[in-house]
Amino acid sequence: MSKVRTSPHFKEKLMFTKKMKKDYTILSPMMCPIHFRILRPAFMRAGYKVELMENEGPDVIQKGLKYVHNDICYPCSLITGQMLATMESGKYDPNKVAMIITQSGGGCRDSNYINLMRKAFERAGYPNVPFISANTWNMEYAPGIFLSPITMMQAVAGLVYGDCLTLISNQVRPYEVNKGETDALLDKWIEKIGKIFTKGRGYTAHAMNKNLQAMCKEFSEIEIKKVPKVKVAIVGELYLKYSVPGNNHLEEFLTEQDCEYFIPTVLGFGAYKTNGALEDLRAYGGPLWKRIAMEVVMKYYFFIEDLLIKNIEKWPNFTAPERLNDLKKRANGIVHTENSMGEGWYIAAEMLELSEHGYENIICVQPFGCLPCHVAVKGMLNKVRRENPIINAVDIEYDPGATRVNQENRIKLMLSVARENLEKKTQGQV
Repeated sequence: MSKVRTSPHFKEKLMFTKKMKKDYTILSPMMCPIHFRILRPAFMRAGYKVELMENEGPDVIQKGLKYVHNDICYPCSLITGQMLATMESGKYDPNKVAMIITQSGGGCRDSNYINLMRKAFERAGYPNVPFISANTWNMEYAPGIFLSPITMMQAVAGLVYGDCLTLISNQVRPYEVNKGETDALLDKWIEKIGKIFTKGRGYTAHAMNKNLQAMCKEFSEIEIKKVPKVKVAIVGELYLKYSVPGNNHLEEFLTEQDCEYFIPTVLGFGAYKTNGALEDLRAYGGPLWKRIAMEVVMKYYFFIEDLLIKNIEKWPNFTAPERLNDLKKRANGIVHTENSMGEGWYIAAEMLELSEHGYENIICVQPFGCLPCHVAVKGMLNKVRRENPIINAVDIEYDPGATRVNQENRIKLMLSVARENLEKKTQGQV
């Protein structure tokens, strides 16, 4: 096993090696379950056994708080608790498990989670568990991780498919006549794309275009009864926006409240972060090769973004997300588009975008004490409301001490205003 000496606070950094690839299970925190189910076959085809940790609850949170200081962001303590609880479950051999965690770079403390988790695992008695960093910034190297061009293109295609299925299923499910039909079709497509990926296909522009067209067509054919409903947008910090345990089952709660909800795309956030890196290179300088590489990546992002949006736009009953360059225009006058700290200009632009498309009731989710998110949400919210007065927004903070009841009560207050506004609309008063 390859080990690298690090700071005095850590004994050694255990790296994921090529020898580990065959026997080790790589565990990932719960996030984007639709996307993960699509991507898993692609990584398994590449020889990696990857599984999603789905455990949650008060015991998991307390486990995280035991080994991570409560001043750190909520996602860190929650994910650490999830990882340690999984290790103690007996489901996996502690000597044949690796953990994977993202590092976003920039000013987000997310980039430090991996070292805090290593320290937590040492204290908990699991010093031989390697941690893998998932990042595009070359922040950490794992010699056992090598993704072929086909696997990488399948991963990007998986994000496109996952985003499309998430968007269109969320717009059909609240109105379906035959309950469960949307989820059944969703499962069918996830299994279908998984089989395509297993065969090493499904990642070309032609294949994506064909599959996206078929997805939209089949979901549009589900019988629905379109009645007025409160439409809610979920924006905010990346992990809490897409993690079921992270946001306390927010999507399920909104379904119980008879709402339609819209969650922005993972692909869009990736494009935003890549654009932020490119803006930094333009503003502050850097190696020419890096700038050229980032420009090539952005062109590819724009290409597949256009592929996704065009296919959704063909169907008038679906609302498509806006292109990144259109979002940037919305941020003008609100916050400078070179501000990519945390969620930067992206949240403000999303709120203006979604409110214009009928999702004027907005829930901003953020970890308590997350400075980039607090600035991006609380610092921009009043200015965004002045730009579009119909916006009915609430910012919800998540941390180990915040109760689900309190969070849901605050959302209910926002929804009560939303229902009043909806009633006025249907009666033609506004």
